[in-house]
Amino acid sequence: MTPPSAAAEARRHFAERFDAQPVGTWSAPGRANLIGEHTDYNDGFVLPFAIQHRTHVALGTRDDGVIRVASTFADDAVEVPLADLDAVFPDRREEIAEWARYPLGVAWALVPAAGPAARGLDLAFASNVPVGAGLSSSAAIEGAAASAIADTWGLDLDRVALARAGRRAENEAVGAPTGIMDQMASMLGRADAAIFLDCRSLEAQVVDLGFRAAGLELVVIDTGVSHSHATGGYGERRAACERGAAILAVPALRDVSVDDLARAETLMDDVTFRRVRHVVTENQRVRDTVRILAEQGPRAIGDLLLASHASMRDDFEISVPELDTAVDAAREAGALGARMTGGGFGGAAIALVPHDGVQRVTDAVTAAFEASGFAVPTIFTVTPSDGAARDA
Repeated sequence: MTPPSAAAEARRHFAERFDAQPVGTWSAPGRANLIGEHTDYNDGFVLPFAIQHRTHVALGTRDDGVIRVASTFADDAVEVPLADLDAVFPDRREEIAEWARYPLGVAWALVPAAGPAARGLDLAFASNVPVGAGLSSSAAIEGAAASAIADTWGLDLDRVALARAGRRAENEAVGAPTGIMDQMASMLGRADAAIFLDCRSLEAQVVDLGFRAAGLELVVIDTGVSHSHATGGYGERRAACERGAAILAVPALRDVSVDDLARAETLMDDVTFRRVRHVVTENQRVRDTVRILAEQGPRAIGDLLLASHASMRDDFEISVPELDTAVDAAREAGALGARMTGGGFGGAAIALVPHDGVQRVTDAVTAAFEASGFAVPTIFTVTPSDGAARDA
């Protein structure tokens, strides 16, 4: 589904489900993370960018104080009175279909800012963001919903506040203990640029990537191995990070430097130390990437991407054989660098590839998957793109 058809599909689905025409359509992108994995909830640094794949929402207003959400990916619409959202989230969230918790959770997070302006809504979603590929289809839903609801309710909230609403929805309404990187990238994205985000202060700096001028493409290799942030592996990694910070008596692992790792190793068990080492070294890799992009350009960051993957594979232990195969095959076929992206335990890898080498990398990865007995991967390029917006 191309972006224009996803927008049309949202409007069509709205008319079909709600027997009315929407007052407008909004959209927000998924994101790819160039580098900086599992650093966001440790108050650290990340370097994501919005991609051209977007989730679209068509919205209409109601007079009865009810919010209804529908999606082309679900058979049934979900309906909740706005006044009941506080009773549903977070304690009774399991009563709501998981997909619907994302937009309903955003509405719940925005109701306090709206007050009496919070009127009933109908929302219909359609998306071309690949689901389960580590490209944050969830943040795209949240960003589209937040933009549409804030505009309709007349909320005087900036994009950071809307990203916070998305994070609250994901953490409390959905129950996934994620950081704010995905929502910030979806809200703040810019064409041919990444967002260098300080996840403690939420200070965001637009960083030119220069991929186009350098003749580079960012290739996504979707392994097809599904994952869920709400499952145990992600939460266990987060708990280990919090344990490591407590042992080191710091507010978060953001406050630990590479020079502190030798002392850290003497204070904690091997697993906790390796989790800590990944986050600390990954924070440094993010800062090094920003510096090298400015000083030398994007062709010089490949080794940092490879080091990031090795750290996630060996220290954080969130890779899977399919991701390792994708990274190794891409590198051997001429990628400048490659790494898994997203929360781990499946999803996608990214590879930075010269424009004329995309087909070669695609063929090599596909052959490597076949030789290993893995399912055929889905391989495509992503383009750094603009963030959430009203479209019509």
